[in-house]
Amino acid sequence: MKKKKYLALPAILLAGIYSGPIAAACTGIAINAADGTRLLARTIEWKGGNLNSKLIVMPRGHKNTALTPQGENGKVWHNKYGAVGASTVQPRFVTEGINEKGLNVGIFYFAGYGSLTPYNTKYAKKSVSDGELVRYLLTNFANVDEALAGLNKIEIIPIGKPDKNGHYATGHWRISDASGKSIVLEITNRGERHIYENNLGVFTNSPDFPWHQSNLNNYIHLSGGETPDKTVGDVHLFSLGGGTNLMGLPGDLTPPSRLVRAFFFLHSAPTPKDAYNAVTQAFHILNNFDLPIGAEYAPGEVIPDMPSATQWTAVSDVTHPAFYYRTMYNSAIRKVDLTKIDFDKVPYTVADMDENPRETFYERKF
Repeated sequence: MKKKKYLALPAILLAGIYSGPIAAACTGIAINAADGTRLLARTIEWKGGNLNSKLIVMPRGHKNTALTPQGENGKVWHNKYGAVGASTVQPRFVTEGINEKGLNVGIFYFAGYGSLTPYNTKYAKKSVSDGELVRYLLTNFANVDEALAGLNKIEIIPIGKPDKNGHYATGHWRISDASGKSIVLEITNRGERHIYENNLGVFTNSPDFPWHQSNLNNYIHLSGGETPDKTVGDVHLFSLGGGTNLMGLPGDLTPPSRLVRAFFFLHSAPTPKDAYNAVTQAFHILNNFDLPIGAEYAPGEVIPDMPSATQWTAVSDVTHPAFYYRTMYNSAIRKVDLTKIDFDKVPYTVADMDENPRETFYERKF
């Protein structure tokens, strides 16, 4: 793994990360295998341009200083646990990851709902920016309960600019561990924190999590399989193909529709027997949420020079701590086995997610 020098950008360059017209469409699922393996998986989409994501290895003992709007003067901590994840925009913003104890954390954009408390200089030394919260949780806590206790001791702050209504937009977080516990953290109304048990096994973006739970009631009629033939008057009706019981399943790209699709794809899939089958099933399900780059643009708009709006897909095995991923440049699944990393010796590493991004196709010769 190639090590790259870590560069911290001035805070002023970060002002637009969560402000302005952003189109993000992340979809997450959780899978349990028959052998007890538990996985958390997700996609990350961004239509506006390449997120410059990196593979991040975080060793034990590494010193961190969180950002505030004033610069690098927030909470200081030393990593208690080693972790691996993927970043966006710059290396310190780990968006999804897993630590050596099996804690998995990810941030999903929360447009129109996420709203943080404005930064207060009085609490600088206990402040962690929203973009750094994933990294903070992964490197400090072993499970969801510890993470929840730790959250009570910090201020989660914005480093971007407020929107026209004075709200500091942010994401919401999925926090899960090896025991099977999974919760959602949402911060609304300028700092109100809400914790929900994620009993759906799926996660997307806005609206808030209780709304998504209620919205599933609108699709109670959906199920797998084919609708039986029937005769209406003198007309015999029959299914034209498989899956007719899913007619009415929403197919658009909005977060509510993606959550409904993910829920029914996940819960209609057979239980995988082991970790290998669970990982491959996770990627197969999430293939359905791989967004073509042009789908989010109106005719005549300039489309960024990227192969996909889905920039990467990741799977975290929290039972046998490992981080799997594929990218928009290379669909081959790569694995980082945390059990084989000596987190006391490995350096803090920022590596390209694609070692050879142009080697997308592999030629077989006979």
